[in-house]
Amino acid sequence: MKPLTLLRFDALASYARAPRARLVGDEVAWYEHNNERVLGMIVRDKADGDFGGLVFGRDLRGRFRWISSTSQFYESPHHCRVALRREMERQAHLPDEEYFQADEKGKPVDFFTPVVKHGALNPAFVSLAEAIGYSPARGIIEPMMRWYEDADGNFVEQFQTTGFDARIWELYLFAAFTELGYEINRIHAVPDFCCASPYGEVNVEAVTANPTRDKRGNVVPEPLQETDEQKLAYVRDYMPIKFAGPLTTKLKKRYWDKKHVAERPLLFAIQDFSSPASMTRTSSALQRYLYGYDYEWSHDADGKLVTAPQRVEWHVWDTKKVESGFFRLPDSEQVSAVLFSNSGTISKFVRMGALAGFGSDLVQILRIGNWMNPDPNATEPLRLRQNVRDNRYREHWAEGISIYHNPKALKPLDPRLFPGVAHHWLQKDGRLTSRIPPHFPLASVTQLLVPERSEARAR
Repeated sequence: MKPLTLLRFDALASYARAPRARLVGDEVAWYEHNNERVLGMIVRDKADGDFGGLVFGRDLRGRFRWISSTSQFYESPHHCRVALRREMERQAHLPDEEYFQADEKGKPVDFFTPVVKHGALNPAFVSLAEAIGYSPARGIIEPMMRWYEDADGNFVEQFQTTGFDARIWELYLFAAFTELGYEINRIHAVPDFCCASPYGEVNVEAVTANPTRDKRGNVVPEPLQETDEQKLAYVRDYMPIKFAGPLTTKLKKRYWDKKHVAERPLLFAIQDFSSPASMTRTSSALQRYLYGYDYEWSHDADGKLVTAPQRVEWHVWDTKKVESGFFRLPDSEQVSAVLFSNSGTISKFVRMGALAGFGSDLVQILRIGNWMNPDPNATEPLRLRQNVRDNRYREHWAEGISIYHNPKALKPLDPRLFPGVAHHWLQKDGRLTSRIPPHFPLASVTQLLVPERSEARAR
């Protein structure tokens, strides 16, 4: 029996947890035996303070689930650990069939075996499936996919072809919501996530801003951003229009008319895949479109940052013109909030996979970007360069999520349902109030460094 880090255990089996279990016991330690054939956990009962052991094995669909426990609870973690080791050794010698639960439905979901001809595969999927640099991401996605329920029936095909970015976004949300303690129900095709915890329930529909294409289906390059004026126009008008399309399309679907949605807060979770790395520079554009306000800033005589809100009515770009203020549109009061993260990309899976011990150790991973400056009067972010392989590096799935609350929501979202993420509220005077956790990433890029000989061997 060998100890596991919590991150490694979570990567393999976090989806097996019942959220209510957190109310009765605290997890103390995690273990594996026989090359992760079985996993173990020690928990401390909150009521009595004694310790018990749980054992997990793979069911018919390859998912780690509870298969046995220690015969009793113990006053010390040491005695519990001895008993847990014996039980894990006993279970590890049993045949696979002993771990099956008799309630498995369907076959294991296999994301990486091609379901279409190689020529039709998305190049990004091919890189994920074959390149050594993406092996950490591949390693952490494989156990996750065994728990993912494909309510639409086309997830794998789209993941491998035209919908790669959108499906990666959904997988990211699945991981983040699980980390936040939610049990995810995907028996309904819409919305994408029906999330329940002991503290409340929410519904979430995933949406992406995608590249503009011409009549032949070719991607139209985004506008130039060489001058300050071009960059400002891109954020003030071009990107708000890009966000408006998918968000208003989702609004027209009237999810709140469905019985399983009607009584719960509804969130739209949007990610920007409109161009390479675009999500690293467009969060301010989303905020501008959602609330319909722009802000001028200055420092007063004491050096304090002062912002002046200015209402925006329209966004105009070439022949396109859209009304600003998504939360001012008819029916938008049915949407409790909009969730955004610039981290919900394949790079996130690479970093989290490496932290959990998946993939090749030859892959060096650097994260470079801007983080929130803790100085309340700062106008520039902190710029950091971090080595993900450094033992001091820390990251979690929900890091980087921002939630923009709807000031007119009929079912306001309780921020306590999403701890550890950034929350933003519009005040009556047009000013924005934010609650942002420490070390919050604003935008980052991830560099993968792989020795050329290793990549050649992999090919």
